Amino acid sequence: MKRFWIPFILVFLLISCQKKTTPISNIINPTSNFSKGADVSWVTEMESAGVKFYSTAGTEMECMALLKSLGMNTIRLRVWVNPSPMWNDVSDVVVKALRAKQLGMRILIDFHYSDSWADPGKQTKPLAWEAYNFDELKVALANHTKTTLTTLKQSGITPEWVQVGNETNDGMLWPDGRASTSMNNFTQLINAGYDAVKEVFPTSKVIVHISNGWDKNLFQWMFAGLKTNGAKFDVIGMSLYPTSTNWASYNQQCFQNMNDMVNLYNKEVFIVEVGMPSNNVTECNSFLTDIIDKTKHVTSGKGLGVLYWEPQAYNGWKGYELGAFDITGKPTNALMAFSK
Repeated sequence: MKRFWIPFILVFLLISCQKKTTPISNIINPTSNFSKGADVSWVTEMESAGVKFYSTAGTEMECMALLKSLGMNTIRLRVWVNPSPMWNDVSDVVVKALRAKQLGMRILIDFHYSDSWADPGKQTKPLAWEAYNFDELKVALANHTKTTLTTLKQSGITPEWVQVGNETNDGMLWPDGRASTSMNNFTQLINAGYDAVKEVFPTSKVIVHISNGWDKNLFQWMFAGLKTNGAKFDVIGMSLYPTSTNWASYNQQCFQNMNDMVNLYNKEVFIVEVGMPSNNVTECNSFLTDIIDKTKHVTSGKGLGVLYWEPQAYNGWKGYELGAFDITGKPTNALMAFSK
């Protein structure tokens, strides 16, 4: 009799255990894949100039390793076409991307499609592309994208995200790709970049990035226009640079804007640049803590992350005052928000 009941007892116990098991959806932390990091594209140039970086305890550290110790998991790197000097060209980007990979960090590649800075106030064509007609511009953009990404691939680097353009509030490669003049032209450039990215890295997510994440009118104008013209992209990227006095209202407006973008276009959103004056340490910590929390709570879990722009810049490096290191080369308390 004892042997006869053993199989039934085992089945009963197995069913009971299954009923008491917590569903896997309740085990997985919806924000466990959240991206926290920084754009550190200046780092090799800073090192070449003799700049050092130190932990809060005063120990000299490699910059990316230091940021990782503060809770960051992502590195963003800009790409210029033919810069002079060579900082941010393909070879420089590979050097930095290899460091990030060796540290186990996630990588975002940011194409400016310029020989220098591209931002809302300037989207200057690379010198070598100046005489190109529009069709030639699309080919040049695609080839530059593919060549850069192929070089990264040959080095064993797979970026998780790729930006097609940087802060393209009014398009890129002016005047041909100026969005306010021809949203269709801008869309064609975006699509040329998108297709080039997917040809090399089919799983990398393509970002369209504009600034002023608090400005819903700007975002609705841009992405309605892109959608109407058939633009292809995976993620909506934002910049957010508040002051010590308006950060709370900017964060709330940005949060609403992120939710609107998700609801309107069913796309993920990513705050790829943030910053605040380096002497506003307490306010910056509060700003970062709040915007990280808000991004984690975007509709449907579609808020991907928050990245600080060049936090390691200190002592007025290149005249930039929105870093998050003190004058001795140590991270300020502002960055502790990433470790929470």
